Amino acid sequence: MSITNKKIAIIGGGPGGLTLARLLQINGATVKVYERDKDRKVRVQGSTLDLHDDSGLKALEQGGLMDAFRENYRPGADLMRVTDKTAQIRYDQHEQGKGQDFGEAYFRPEIDRGPLRNILLDSLDPDTVVWNCHIVSISKVNGLWMLQFEDGTQVSADLVIGADGANSKIRKFVTDIVPVYSGVTMIEGTVYDAAQNAPRLWELTQGGKVFALGDNKTLVTSAKGDGSLSFYTGCKVDESWVKECGINFNDHRQLLEWFKETYKNWDKIWEELFTNDHTQFIPRPQYYMPLHQTWETQSDITIIGDAAHVMPPYAGEGVNMAMLDALELSECLTNSEYVEARDAIAAYEQRMRKRAFETTQMTLGQTETLHGPDALETLLDLFKN
Repeated sequence: MSITNKKIAIIGGGPGGLTLARLLQINGATVKVYERDKDRKVRVQGSTLDLHDDSGLKALEQGGLMDAFRENYRPGADLMRVTDKTAQIRYDQHEQGKGQDFGEAYFRPEIDRGPLRNILLDSLDPDTVVWNCHIVSISKVNGLWMLQFEDGTQVSADLVIGADGANSKIRKFVTDIVPVYSGVTMIEGTVYDAAQNAPRLWELTQGGKVFALGDNKTLVTSAKGDGSLSFYTGCKVDESWVKECGINFNDHRQLLEWFKETYKNWDKIWEELFTNDHTQFIPRPQYYMPLHQTWETQSDITIIGDAAHVMPPYAGEGVNMAMLDALELSECLTNSEYVEARDAIAAYEQRMRKRAFETTQMTLGQTETLHGPDALETLLDLFKN
């Protein structure tokens, strides 16, 4: 095993990093995960996650965690409604009955981010995750990586794995290739106590998802198990729009006015997302990594997940790609055929980049289509066929 007697540092405690830690630990590796969150009780934002048989669920199966997943996933949360901008339902998986149980062709079980994180955290050895560690820099000292954190703490590691997301601090030590703007910017938010604060949309979402299309724009809502409704808009704007638009994204009144103007032909039901004082809005320009990215493999550092291949979320592949990265990297690092870590990492990176090329290409095509003039009819035809 190429990592025998090596100290492994995983930067980032998201699904990819925690999955990797679990898979390495059950193979006897020495692992620490350094996470910037203050502790595990910090509220986890974002929409629910749909896991796929050949990636996310496969990684959980290899980690011996499928029983825990079955106990915590949300039946019915995978069901989607497609609407036009007037909120007229044009396609309804609740009526179609697709994806009702494990093993069915259309089933992509959904789980909230918090419960998934807890499953992974509870599977790790005590003190595997070091909380409140915001990495500032890394450097080589006497053949080891020295990790410098914001609070002044320093630790050393033989092998560093960047699982620290789209704004990875580790990526630049692996490659100087930078992400490319996709042409689409999202505004993400969450309405808490949605049955009270967004009752019409809560009813429309039916515990699952709503995908609304029109006027070259998208709007997606997703119900969560805590009674909140997460959502994100999608519009074609310049890359500099967030900085130049003049909107204070902490002011829901400004966001409401922006929505009324930008989505001016949309039904007023959608305005429920922007009328609550406690909603936090996050602008998210969507980036992707160049399709043909490549770099020279190193023996003691690599990247997984969004740090390696960030892409827009419209194909639902992000978390699944990260967890499959974790599975494939762990298999390479613990494979007795690879005596040297460089060989194991090279095998992983080659497979990962091939997958990333294919998935990014597909995702970019979907992103363009969903923000085009015929988006609704194209999506409806896809479901019909």
